[in-house]
This record gives sequence, structure tokens and C-alpha cells, in this order.
Amino acid sequence: MSFISKILFISLFLTTTISANSIDDKILEFEKNRFSNNKRVEIKNLSINFKKSLPVKNWYGYIIDIDAKIADKNVKAKDIVFSNGTVVSPDLFDIKTGNSLKEMMTLPLTSKYYDKKRLIAGNHDAKDKIVIFSDPLCPFCLDYVPDIIKFVNKNSQNIALYYYHFPLLQIHKAANALSKAMLVASNKGVKDVTLKVYEADFDSYFNADEADEKKILNAFNKVLKTNIKLDEIQNKEIQKEIQKDMLMGENVMVEGTPTIFINGEQDKTKNKYKQLGR
Repeated sequence: MSFISKILFISLFLTTTISANSIDDKILEFEKNRFSNNKRVEIKNLSINFKKSLPVKNWYGYIIDIDAKIADKNVKAKDIVFSNGTVVSPDLFDIKTGNSLKEMMTLPLTSKYYDKKRLIAGNHDAKDKIVIFSDPLCPFCLDYVPDIIKFVNKNSQNIALYYYHFPLLQIHKAANALSKAMLVASNKGVKDVTLKVYEADFDSYFNADEADEKKILNAFNKVLKTNIKLDEIQNKEIQKEIQKDMLMGENVMVEGTPTIFINGEQDKTKNKYKQLGR
């Protein structure tokens, strides 16, 4: 279920009849009517962000951009629906595998995601490009990120690796301060910041739910042998950069970490990078 649906508490039956002119118009009209049934919701704008033909005859998947006001709060979100022009469904499943076709509904990256400031390994001009959204305290990320960095380093002329901060603050509160320290260190020209952080053992210094930024920064400085000041990571511009990274992730429907894009397409397997640089 999408973020907006959770807020609105609106149920969508497995198949619901719709009516309008073109199939795209039908989808937008259906979504507008569905959300407008809740009097707390004011729809400001609906648009089709992405449309994909499915491996099911005459069916399409849609990613809808929703701009709404809910209880005087502006909300921007995305919703995924499927339709053949006659009925609409919140999900479809492959009857053989049981897999949700939502797995296919991922947004491609634009060139703005290949920001040289976010390059952590490889060659910015390389044809093959990897973008990763990650949380430095995510257990799976801690195993995965060093491997992908080292792989790119071995193929440094042929691959570019870009890193975006995506701290999962609801479960890793300390990841925000750690991410800010990483960003400050990177801006200061400290080499291999990301790899050093992901290979470090911060467990002996603080817990993932630690809120004391000074304690987190002291550990960072000790482990990475830096001398970053507290006011540097508490600078509003640094926090804005972290928030910008997170927003860029949310704009392409990043929800968890690590999320990997290979040459603009999200890789659900997280293993396709091993085929690059050949």
C-alpha cells in the first residue's frame, strides 16, 4: 500500500470498474474520485509520472504523482495502480511465481543523479553508472556497500559509483549525525570516507538509537582520525544536503536501504553490478 493510501485509510477493491475516455484519462479520473471520497482530502494535482506495459495482454502499470492537502498539511506522494482500461487494481500477481508485478514498477533515474559531488569511486565519465541510496547503520548495507565499492575500485576506469545518504531515522536515529559527519568529511577532501565508515565498528561507541550528536561525532573523529567540530555537522546547509539526498531517493520511490540503480534502472537483485566493467 502506498504512503498516501495509508494516510487516507482508503480501501481499493482488487478490481474496480472505471469510466472515461482514454485509458490514461480513466486512471486519473479514478484516482481523483477515489481520494476525493475522503472529505479531509483536497486534491491539488494528479499526474502520470510513469506508465509501463506489462507482460499481461492489454494491462499497464501506472505510477501516479499526487499533490494533495490533508488536514491543512501539504502532501506529495506516489501511488501505483494497474489497469486494462476497464478495471483498476492496486496489485497484480504472477500466478506461476506468486510475485507481485509491483516489483516491475520502478522509476528510471535522470542524469541529475550522476552528480560528481556524490561520486565515491570510479570514473565520472564512465559509461556504466551505479547509484546507491544507503544508511551507514543498516546491517545489510554494512555488508553490501564495501563490496560494491571495492568492485568499482577494481574497475575504476569503466564504472562510476555515486552515493546518496538515506538514513532510516525511525530505526537508526544515530544515522543522521553519522551521515552528516560523512558529508562534512567528504567536503573537506577526506579520502575513502564511505568505505572507512562502512568498515568501522561503531557498535562499541554508540547504539543505533543514540541521539547525542557529540558522542557520535567523537566516535567518528576517533575512528577516521578527523577533527570535525560539532557546529560543522549541525550547520543548516549540511542538514539540507542530507534532506536533499533523501528527497531525491523518495522521488524515485526509494523506501529501504540499500537501493541500487544500474545505468538508471533499479536493480532489485542487487547483483547486476557484477556484470559491469567487462
